[in-house]
Order: sequence, then structure tokens, then C-alpha cells
Amino acid sequence: MRKNTRPRGVLGIVAVAAVIALSASGCTRGGTNQGGGSNAASPGITDSSITLGITTPLSGAIAGQGTCTVAGVTAYFGALNAAGGVKFGDGKTRTVNIKSYDDGYDPQKSLANFQQMVSDNVFAATAGLGTPTNRAFREAAISQKVPQVLVMTGDPLFSDRKQSPWQLGFVPIYQNEGAAFGKLIAGSGQPHKVAILSQNDDYGKGYVQGFKDAIKGASNVSVVGEQTYEATDTSVDAQLTQLASSGADVFFDAMSITPLAIASLQKAQQLGWKPSWFLPSNTSSPAAILGPGGAAAYPGIYSVSFAKAPQSPAFAKDPDVVKFLADLKQYAKYPDMPAFPHCMWSYMVGATLEQAFKTMTEPTRDSFMTALRNVKGLQAPLMLSGTSVDTTTDGQPAVSSVLVQKYDGKGYATVQNFG
Repeated sequence: MRKNTRPRGVLGIVAVAAVIALSASGCTRGGTNQGGGSNAASPGITDSSITLGITTPLSGAIAGQGTCTVAGVTAYFGALNAAGGVKFGDGKTRTVNIKSYDDGYDPQKSLANFQQMVSDNVFAATAGLGTPTNRAFREAAISQKVPQVLVMTGDPLFSDRKQSPWQLGFVPIYQNEGAAFGKLIAGSGQPHKVAILSQNDDYGKGYVQGFKDAIKGASNVSVVGEQTYEATDTSVDAQLTQLASSGADVFFDAMSITPLAIASLQKAQQLGWKPSWFLPSNTSSPAAILGPGGAAAYPGIYSVSFAKAPQSPAFAKDPDVVKFLADLKQYAKYPDMPAFPHCMWSYMVGATLEQAFKTMTEPTRDSFMTALRNVKGLQAPLMLSGTSVDTTTDGQPAVSSVLVQKYDGKGYATVQNFG
């Protein structure tokens, strides 16, 4: 894995995330409600602080993305804590403490981490990366009525209120991303042959479903090859060799593993196959994936986004980006330009949580969930124009809208047409 895949400041981030509490955390049962009467507080919240937990991969193949899920939230609340904390809807001002737990993208470790969170009196789990790892403790969170919210998975299950009453996803569901690609290519009016490689789980299946639904009935688009891989695979060379022989001019690569994404870009070039390339948002990093993979060799690399990219010259002086980078460096001890969009996403998670905190009228998990499910039209820091946070629609995550962007050799620019 390349140097940028895991920033030099990982240890600093983990350490800071574990002790970001600027005041002692703890659990009391004597909070007060807005009207001044006594009301039993949930674990993890006192009159002066609230403690959140993040289980995410801080080691292993996707440690770069996982580290970012801690870094962004840490940076956002580190800045707020330094300014005095967050004024909650019950009138109390609290600092926000973050505890981080490494699951290495292992579901069993993720479940164990959740159990540790409960022992540690964590108020809610948030921001953690991964579909299998978040699914691993979903039922336990439901049975113990612990919020598992604004997590980094596009699995629709987490935004289904009936099946997942204590859950809420943050990033767009996989089907939405896949559909955005499908609509773009179908709308081109030009004939295209598509090859598909997808992860053999709900992640990959969701992307493919969204894509195929969007091209259904489009006479100019045909799928000429389709392969899958396992998340534990160390190579997809055989699949790429097979797909390269299909004659496809478009490659839909529903892949979540950083080393495989880089290797795929390199392998296709070795085969002399240079199609237009579609990548999911979480494996589209210019610094960590596209650069090392030699993406400039392709006629077009496309992805989707809802966040301003700090690497893009267009946003170099954007006030949101300037503050974000400063907060990231000061409060998360993250020394470099973020290599993955998860840093920006989790910063937005912080803003969404703050909005819910401001309107929850009691120091309870029930009050928090009610407040969180009523955030609408929030233009969180770093969000692209045309996107916003809306948690009010059942079946959709906090962010459901995306814009298709094309890689220009340095960053991404939003596009309206394919080609």
C-alpha cells in the first residue's frame, strides 16, 4: 500500500480520539429536562459532557479510510470543545468526548468493540466504516437501545426505521450511487458496452442493482461482461483479464478495497484495456488511489461526491475547506492533506450530530433519536451546492443526493454529460 493510504498521523489521531474529552466523561442518572424537572439520563451523558464511540478499521487494508472516520469527527468537536462546547436543547452546555476502537474491518472485532462501548458507558456509536462491521452489532444495538447512527455504510437496511429503529446511515445508499452512473451513461445517447466487477456482498450488489435499474430500457447501453470478487481476495487479475476481452468501453468497478482498486487500474493498463472507469465514492481518492494507479492513462475516471475536495484547486481558498484543514491539523493531529473523502464526511457527521444535540430536549437516547430524525435542509460544512443533510425520509440515509464528477488529473470537477 502506498504511503498516502495511511497518513503519518494515524497514531496521533487514535490517541487524540481516545482522549479528546476535554472534560471527564461519565454516567449520571440525575439529568434535568428543559422544564427543570428531574429526568433519568441515559448512559454516557452528564450535565457537562456526552461520550460517543466509533468502531472502525484503524489497521489493515482500509486503515486510511477508517482513520479518517475518526479524524473528521475529532476535528469538528475538538474545535467546538475548545470554544466552550455545544449548547443542547435542554439548556446544558456539554463537551463532546470521542472514544475510538479498532476493528480492522473484522465483524467479530466490531461486535466486541460495541460490547466494550456499552461497558464504557458510551451514549451512541457513530461514524464507523463498513457494511459487515456495522451489521455485526446492529441487532445488539437494537436490543440494548443504543443509537448506531450516521455510520459510513450505504446499506439501505440502516435507514429502514422499522427494521433498524436505532440506526441511521450517513452516506448515500449504494443503489443511489450506482443509479447516478447509470443515468449518466444512458443519457449520453451514444452506444456503450459495459463490463462490471463487483464485491460479492451487499455492498457490490447494491451498486450493481442501482446501475442496472438506471440503464433498464436504455437501448444504447449493454452489459457485456460481469465478474465478482471476495472482500478477502488479494488479487482480481483473473477477473480483469476476462473482462478486458469483452470489448467493453466502460468499466463499472464496484470495489471497496484500496489495494485492489489501485491494482485494478494498473492491471488494466498492462492488458492494454483503457475504458472509461466508474469508481464508488469511497475508493475514488485522487491521492491514495488514482495517482498510484496511473488513472491519468484512462479517457475518463468518474465517481460521485457530495463533499468539496480540499485537493481541488477550485476549493483551495474555500472558507469551509480552510477551516476544516486547520481543525484537522490542530485537533485530530492529522498532518497531511486528507487522502480519503471519509475525513470530510465524518466532519459533516459532526455538524449533523451538533444539530441534533441542539434540539434534543432531554438527556436521553430517545430524545436524541427524535431530534436526529428531524434534521432537514442542513448545509453542513464542506457540502457541495445542491446537496444537503435530510434525515426525515424513511429508507434514505442522512445524505441521499450525489453529483457525478470526472477526474481531471488533480481533482474532480462536476459533469453533466458523459464523454
